[in-house]
Amino acid sequence: MKKNCPYVKSVLVTGASSGIGKETADLFAMNGFQVYAASRHPGKTENPNIHPVEMDVTDERSIEKAAAGIPELGIIIHCAGFGVSGSAEMTPSDRARAQMETNYFGVLNVNRVFLPLLRRNSRSLVLITGSVAGFISIPYQSHYSSSKYALEAYSRALRMEAGQFGVNVTIVEPGDTKTGFTKARTSDEPENSPYIKQCQDSVAHMAHDEQTGRPANSVANVFLKLAFRRNPPVNVAVGFEYKAIALLARILPSRLVTWLVKSIYIG
Repeated sequence: MKKNCPYVKSVLVTGASSGIGKETADLFAMNGFQVYAASRHPGKTENPNIHPVEMDVTDERSIEKAAAGIPELGIIIHCAGFGVSGSAEMTPSDRARAQMETNYFGVLNVNRVFLPLLRRNSRSLVLITGSVAGFISIPYQSHYSSSKYALEAYSRALRMEAGQFGVNVTIVEPGDTKTGFTKARTSDEPENSPYIKQCQDSVAHMAHDEQTGRPANSVANVFLKLAFRRNPPVNVAVGFEYKAIALLARILPSRLVTWLVKSIYIG
């Protein structure tokens, strides 16, 4: 990157042990940022720009402990998350809550602790990993979609509120991306569910699309580009095809969008 970064070049990356988070931590470190790579089980690294941090985004005490070792911060990049699969009706409520605890409340927990550190700067940045599923609900991923829809609303409100303190907020919306997310997604549909066969077929379709999708570094590259923009956009879909989908989702009738998604995943 040849442009000057308008932010303090110290970045916290959550979910940094794998997938998009790891690619993001590595890319920012390679571009001269001091990276606090946070995860529940941080590994060792030989890169002097990467500082492994033990953190569980669902545990505020863990976050506060991590914050005590970070003297300054210009950027937060939220990558921690996972997926549950199951029908809207039959997915156990504890699994739906677990989905929201990490994907949604995890972002809130981290920001609650670290935003005061960002507000010390004249300008800072919060980047949130959303999803195409945050503006197009996916069947048998209703709770995952709900967590990402919630982040869409949260990120826009935070941008309006924290902007007075120089805090920019952008939500980045990947589509199908090849990461360990696919293998880690839990199957939470009861075996006696009337939806079980359709759920399994639909999730198998999703898994195939993800594993033949864009590489994780495509999202990391979007994060890096945003880190060099003084006035980043409210939201960014990753890749031309998903930018087109995002546009169509916002201009086409909801009934038509729902029918198209249903035809892809259910038939």
